[in-house]
Amino acid sequence: MAFGPQMNGNGNAHPIAPLDASRLKIQLAKTLKPIPAPGTYQFGDIHTDHMLIMAYHPLSGWSAPEIKPYGPIPIDPASNCLQYASNVFEGMKAILDPQGKPRLFRPKDNMERLRQSAARMALPTFDPDALLTCISKLVAIESRLYIRPTMMGTKPSIKVGASDHAILYTIVTPVGPYFTPTSASASAPPTTGGAVSLLAVSDHVRSWPGGTGGFKLGLNYSPGFVPQKAAAALGYDQVLWLLNTGDGRKLITEAGAMNFFAVVKRGDGGMTIVTPPLDGTILPGITRDSTLQLLRAYAQGSLALPPLPSPPPAPVVIEERELALGELTEHAAAGTLLECFGTGTAVLVVGIERIGEVVVDAKLSTEAEDVAAVAESKENAANGGKTKGNGTFDITMTSGRGLGPMGRALWDKLLAIKEGREDFAGWAVLCE
Repeated sequence: MAFGPQMNGNGNAHPIAPLDASRLKIQLAKTLKPIPAPGTYQFGDIHTDHMLIMAYHPLSGWSAPEIKPYGPIPIDPASNCLQYASNVFEGMKAILDPQGKPRLFRPKDNMERLRQSAARMALPTFDPDALLTCISKLVAIESRLYIRPTMMGTKPSIKVGASDHAILYTIVTPVGPYFTPTSASASAPPTTGGAVSLLAVSDHVRSWPGGTGGFKLGLNYSPGFVPQKAAAALGYDQVLWLLNTGDGRKLITEAGAMNFFAVVKRGDGGMTIVTPPLDGTILPGITRDSTLQLLRAYAQGSLALPPLPSPPPAPVVIEERELALGELTEHAAAGTLLECFGTGTAVLVVGIERIGEVVVDAKLSTEAEDVAAVAESKENAANGGKTKGNGTFDITMTSGRGLGPMGRALWDKLLAIKEGREDFAGWAVLCE
């Protein structure tokens, strides 16, 4: 795809300016905010001193990108993004290597996914390489960070339709713990071996066939806030999103904002690692793809995953296929569900210690209740009211709390690669 100058659509000879990293302007903040002490903040709560921003106009194209002090962005109240949620985003991390230089993990994949998400929302296109160059300059200023590139449609019209105006910006935040555990057993931060609990939800749907679940759009996340609050009220950290198939099965899609993996014991003494397929209902996670590549290399005996034995003494099978909640329940009952974990940029790899499912007492309820109703009945009971007797049933892992052996080995390997202590396929890229 060409990203060079194009002619505007009004019959004028003036070219549409592409996103051009050579035009980058840098204005540093005169005073810097104090660096917060580790453990004093949660993921996303605070921001660093600088941001990257540029704008697109249909007659002139992209403005010169600018790194400037962090601050508000003025937009028209009628902007398309405010009226119709035409905003997309990405998530990246910069980690310092042993020489103290920041590295980005597979950043070209993030840029391409952002471009695809923007195209799905009919937003203006951009040169992914040029944007990456600008982001690398921002990272070089700020160092160890979680990075949030965001693009939003800003056409000042309430008419329903695509936006041919846009703002593309990047803000950054210090890397903090992603989860605030609600379950008493999640005693350690997930990034140091703790685990999270999930409540399986099928009455609220995150995505569906033919929808937008395979893209990183803001509108995919906000509808999940209600079931997330309900899950927290029932003592769970996140939601396990299910998709009813119509034949009685409930297919697992994502775990909160993470990709989901299950490890089950095979009859021949080996293990099968299952993750849902990229069928358009789940995000094609970059950490997910990295995990699959590492697992396949380990299964083939070409990569060690300490402390797991290498090569594996029994077959290790990796499957991308439909995975129903009922299958997990059967494996748990048989004692063959070894571990489950989630993957994502913000968490890397996090263990899943239990999965709850809402159980409705047929004697007390004539119709299925949704998770929010069960959470409300529990809250009413706690406040002196009466519950209908509905509750949750938990699936637990044989690995117990924290990351299981496979999840822990993957976490260690991915972190070593991200920090530049080990190399795999040139994934960790220096910001220069």
